[in-house]
Amino acid sequence: MKFAFALLWLIRLLPMPAIGLLARGLGNIAYLLAGSRRRVGLINLRLCFPDMPIAERKRLIRKNCQHMIRMVLEYGVCWWSSAKRIDKLVDIKNLHYVTDLREQGEDVILFYPHFVGFEMCVYALNQYIPLVSVYSHQKNEALDQQIYAGRQRYDNAYIVSRQEGLRPIIKAMRKDHAPFLYLPDQDFGVRDSLFVDFFGVKAATITGLSRIAKLARAKVVPAIARRVGDRFELEFYPAWDGYPSEDIEADTRRMNAFLEDRVREIPDQYFWLHKRFKNRPQGEARFY
Repeated sequence: MKFAFALLWLIRLLPMPAIGLLARGLGNIAYLLAGSRRRVGLINLRLCFPDMPIAERKRLIRKNCQHMIRMVLEYGVCWWSSAKRIDKLVDIKNLHYVTDLREQGEDVILFYPHFVGFEMCVYALNQYIPLVSVYSHQKNEALDQQIYAGRQRYDNAYIVSRQEGLRPIIKAMRKDHAPFLYLPDQDFGVRDSLFVDFFGVKAATITGLSRIAKLARAKVVPAIARRVGDRFELEFYPAWDGYPSEDIEADTRRMNAFLEDRVREIPDQYFWLHKRFKNRPQGEARFY
């Protein structure tokens, strides 16, 4: 692991286009060698875009592998490059949707789905506002320590363990009205989940966005991280009106519908290699 960290430390000295070229080559190799993950990605695209030609699905997953490798290579930039460099790499659009609410004394949950630019963009965002986030400990102790230290690099983040539950999250949000950065768009199992449509396919989707928003009396502001060439764009959207409602299933479907629209805009940048449809409703056959 020390060798891997040393490589990332050296790679962060490269200009971003050079990191991109390196990621493109390594991503092509990963596409060829990581057969099981390639298969997961192709199944996901077949389910979500049944009319897409197989050649286009393969092209998208190859591009996705390049994006994912690049995201890994850029961890060195996130962890050890100057805050000024990171800030210059990310264009933040419509942050006022968050800051206006904070000035009004409102608590905010950032719905922040898994797109490949999410790490770099959050390191830029945390320079402007404090953030609350949930942390899952890694099996490798050295990696665990580095990730945790990286997320604390500005001393402006409140990190809550996933095992601690909701109360510490809400308590941290109310300190300085720090927005809660929430990534609920993966299959975390059937507990606390509903099977809700995602691109017309039932997907186990946690209901936490609606539940936490109700408990914390918080506004939900979506935020999407995009890679744009060798740079990034973090775009905020207006807070959702009438959210949460009294219908938790409708709230959860609303979240998925918003995400579908954003995925259609940048389909190669979503986390397709994750088994989004791993759990199935009772009696349904598995996809993977």
